Amino acid sequence: MPPREWNAPSYERVSAPLEAMGRDVLDRLDLTGDERVLDAGCGTGRVTAALVERLPRGEVVAVDGSQAMVDETKARLGDGVEAFAADLVELELERPVDAILSTATFHWIGDHERLFARLHAALKPGGRLVAQCGGAGNVATLLEAIAAVGHPAFAGWDGPWNFATTRETKARLEAAGFRDVWTWPQHVPVAPEDPREYLTTVMLGSHLERLPEHERDDYADAVLAALGPRPTFEYVRLNMLARS
Repeated sequence: MPPREWNAPSYERVSAPLEAMGRDVLDRLDLTGDERVLDAGCGTGRVTAALVERLPRGEVVAVDGSQAMVDETKARLGDGVEAFAADLVELELERPVDAILSTATFHWIGDHERLFARLHAALKPGGRLVAQCGGAGNVATLLEAIAAVGHPAFAGWDGPWNFATTRETKARLEAAGFRDVWTWPQHVPVAPEDPREYLTTVMLGSHLERLPEHERDDYADAVLAALGPRPTFEYVRLNMLARS
């Protein structure tokens, strides 16, 4: 399934928790300032902007599956980045990069074997991958709420997420040609300021687009009610460090 379009303005309003996690991941990428770096899944460019600041003599390539997200990144950073929309499992770069940064993206991609192969091909020999996404056990209470509400439109559908284990991910990265691979989980609770907008934009977008438009608000309200007042989402982040 190709990447879906996102409500980029709404994501920009509610994505501060994801930006905070992304900045922590960026801190793991040691840069001298003159590298060429790919942001794989740039979103609206919040973390991309921090990456640009760390590369005063370098280059940033920002890619996202959603054109709306890419447009927000371009509006934020202008000529400071090379930004374009692409499915990461079909990624082709004109020139390889020294490093790849990715946050909150890989769990939206079903085929991790193909994804990691394309990322490995995009890196120079010895290039680094520093990434984080949702992993096994991520947002378990949300999955329980979705199951409790139910809807015939989702019958037989496994959902939009690929929450892999650390062991599976290490094996897939190594099979794609990566070495010096480290994977580990990290627990991050998130209590969004606007639970409903956060839920509909960040979490349920793929579910809502499968429903008739007149059913979407009622479904979102039902899932929110099942989560209880002032829900906290227990994120389990899957961290990756590797070298090509």
